[in-house]
Amino acid sequence: PEQSASLSALISGFCPEQSSWLSGYLAGLGSSASTGPVNLTVAYGTESGNSEELAARTVKAAKGKGVKAVLRNLADLNPADLAKAENLAVIISTWGDGEPPEAVEGFYNAFVKESPDMKGLRFSICALGDTSYEKYCEIGKVFDERLEKLGGERITSREDCDVDFEEAYAAWLDRFLAELGGGESVAVAQASATPAVEYGKKNPFPSEVLDNVLLNGEGTAKETIHVELSLDGSGLDYQVGDALAVIPQNAEDVISDILKITGFSESEEVEHKAFGKTSLGDALRSKLDITGISRAVAKKFLALSPNTELEILLSDESKAEFSAWIWGRQIVDLLKTFPIEDLTAQQLVNILRKLPPRLYSIASSPKAHPGEVHLTVAAVRYQGHGKKRKGVASTFLADEAPVGEKVQVYVHANKNFRLPEDDATPIIMVGPGTGIAPFRAFVEERSERKASGESWLFFGDQKYNFDFLYQLEWQDYLKNKALTKLDVAFSRDQPEKVYVQDIMRKNAAELFQWLEKGAHFYVCGDAERMAKDVHEALIEIVSEYGKLSAEDAAAYVADLKKDKRYQRDVY
Repeated sequence: PEQSASLSALISGFCPEQSSWLSGYLAGLGSSASTGPVNLTVAYGTESGNSEELAARTVKAAKGKGVKAVLRNLADLNPADLAKAENLAVIISTWGDGEPPEAVEGFYNAFVKESPDMKGLRFSICALGDTSYEKYCEIGKVFDERLEKLGGERITSREDCDVDFEEAYAAWLDRFLAELGGGESVAVAQASATPAVEYGKKNPFPSEVLDNVLLNGEGTAKETIHVELSLDGSGLDYQVGDALAVIPQNAEDVISDILKITGFSESEEVEHKAFGKTSLGDALRSKLDITGISRAVAKKFLALSPNTELEILLSDESKAEFSAWIWGRQIVDLLKTFPIEDLTAQQLVNILRKLPPRLYSIASSPKAHPGEVHLTVAAVRYQGHGKKRKGVASTFLADEAPVGEKVQVYVHANKNFRLPEDDATPIIMVGPGTGIAPFRAFVEERSERKASGESWLFFGDQKYNFDFLYQLEWQDYLKNKALTKLDVAFSRDQPEKVYVQDIMRKNAAELFQWLEKGAHFYVCGDAERMAKDVHEALIEIVSEYGKLSAEDAAAYVADLKKDKRYQRDVY
C-alpha cells in the first residue's frame, strides 16, 4: 500500500508524454528481466557532427527502453571490432559525392577491402546524405551491402536521410528499437532523451544583424562580406571551430520567374509534409529549395509527364551528361525546357525538397565578442546559360541582411575541428579565401586565452591590394605575438599563379619541424581542389624532410589524422 500511494503521488503530476515514457520504460525493464539485457553498439561516422548527434540520441533512446547500449566512433575502431558486437546500429554520413567522412577514411578503406566474418551480427544502417549529389547516401549503402555480404543479418531496413533528416531518422529509430526489443514505440522516449531548448535547429533564433561590410577593395573580382550577428537573448553558445546555420530566403526575382512561367498565383494554398499548409508564395519564398536540380527532383518531375529527352538524360548511361546539363541551371530551367501543360501548384511543391540551411564556419571567438557571432561569406554570382545566377544564402546575406534586419540562425557544433586542449601546442592553419573564417576565430580565442603556443597562418586569395581579408587584424596579431608567422599567396599578382600549397613547399623544412614538435595542422576551404592539393603537398613535405617513402609519408599523415592533429573543415 505504501508503494502504491507513493507511485500514485508521483504520477499524479505527470503530463501524458511522461506517463507514456514511463510505460515504455517499465515495459523495457520487464523485457530485459525475462530475456536478459539486449546489447547494442551504436557506431557513427561523421563529418560535420550530425551523425554523432543522432548516434548519441539513439543510445539515450535505447537505454530508455532497457537496452544496454554503447556509443562508438568508427574512427576509433577497426572492422574486427564490429564483428564482436551482438547488435549494431551504424549512423554514417556521405561526404560530397560518395566519399566517407574524413575521420573514418582509414576504417572505411579497411572495411571494404578486408573484413572478418560477420555471422551472428544483427545490424541496421541509418545513412545521412544530400539528394543534390549523384551518390546520395552512398557510404551508408556500402555499409549495408557489405555487412550483409559478410554474413550479418538486418534488424530492419536501411533508412536514407536527406539534409532535413529529423523525420526520416525518427521513423528509422522507432522501427529499429521496436525490432531490436525492449519496449514499444520510442517516439516519446526519444523526445524525452533530447532536452528541449528554446532556440536551436527546430526553432531557429531571429538574430539581429549588427554589421554587414564588404571586405574586398575597389577593383576586386571578389565579393566577400563580413557579417556580425547578435546572440543576445538566444541562450545559444558556441566554440571556435563550430558552424552557424543560416536559414535563407529565396530571392524575389527567382520566385517571380517561377510564377511567371507556370502562371500560378502566390495566394494558392499548397501543402508539404515538411511544413503543412501554407500559401504558394510563402512556400516558394522561405520553405522550399527552388533552385537546385538533382536527379531525385528531375525524376519526380519526369513522373508527372513522360518526356523522352528528359528520360534519356536521366538514364544510368547519361549520368555525366545530366551533371553537365544541370550546371548553371535551376528549377525554372527544368520548367522551361521540359514544360508540363497541366502542371498544378501542388504538383510543383510535391517534387521540391525543403529549403536546407547553409552552414558557415564561425569567424569569431565568443571570448573576444560576447553575445555575438561573426561570418565570412563569399557572395556567389555568375552567368549560366544566358542568365544571371546567384547563390541562395550568400546573396541573401549580401543583399537582404542589412544592419537591423533579422536572420534565422542556430549553432551547429563541429567536434572534429577543435583547437588543441593544451594552449602550449603549436598550430598551423591553411585557409585561403573564406577558409580564413575559423582561423580568425582560432587566433582571437588563443589571444584571449593568452596561449603560449606558436601559430602559423597560410592565407591566399587573388590580389594583395584588394583581397587580403582581415589584413589589419593579422598585422596587429603579429605585433602582439598572438600570431607567430603569416605567409600569403596571391594568385593573380604575378604571371604564374601561386597558391597556398606552393608557399607551404617554400617553407617545407620549417613546416616539417613544427609537425615534429607536435603542431596541429588545420585546413579550411574548397574541398574539391585546394584541400586535395594541400594534402598532397603535405605528404610530399613529410616524405622529403622526414626521409620517408611516399607510402610511409602517407601513413605519417594518416596518423596525424588519427591523433586529431590534422583536421579539416572543407566544403
